[in-house]
Amino acid sequence: MKQPHFQLSQTSQTRLQGVHPDLINVVEQALRATKIDFMVGEGIRSFARQKELVQNKKSHTLKSRHLTGHAVDLWLLPNNKITWDAAAYCTLANTMKQAAEELNIPLQWGGVWDRKLSDLSDDMEKETELYRQRRAQQGKTAFFDGPHFQLPWSDYPQEQSA
Repeated sequence: MKQPHFQLSQTSQTRLQGVHPDLINVVEQALRATKIDFMVGEGIRSFARQKELVQNKKSHTLKSRHLTGHAVDLWLLPNNKITWDAAAYCTLANTMKQAAEELNIPLQWGGVWDRKLSDLSDDMEKETELYRQRRAQQGKTAFFDGPHFQLPWSDYPQEQSA
């Protein structure tokens, strides 16, 4: 059976405006390889929007990589409808991991915040559980944000997008 070939919608292309070119390249590469269509839910965002997300407990920081174009939220679209299923986002993380590795671009995922995708196994559900355990050992809770992908601060320390 032939693999479907998805393309970025006009909405996704618009939402990628201002996003770092390396991250755009990974998103485009992943879209060519994915078995489940996805769209860009959010790219660069304003400080006011970030503040609102923190107040609503949908984000935990006012120093989000979205503010500088170093992060995207990708929304999976099985059957052309957005899903928030964690297992589906683990699959997307594998697709993004493969794309990032092919392009030699470091990437982090909101399912495992303390590691780069390249340092994780392909069993993302297990990796998220290990992350929860590490956080618990530190007396902290784990924040799962499956749609979120970002360029790491360590590799992209600049405050503004390129």
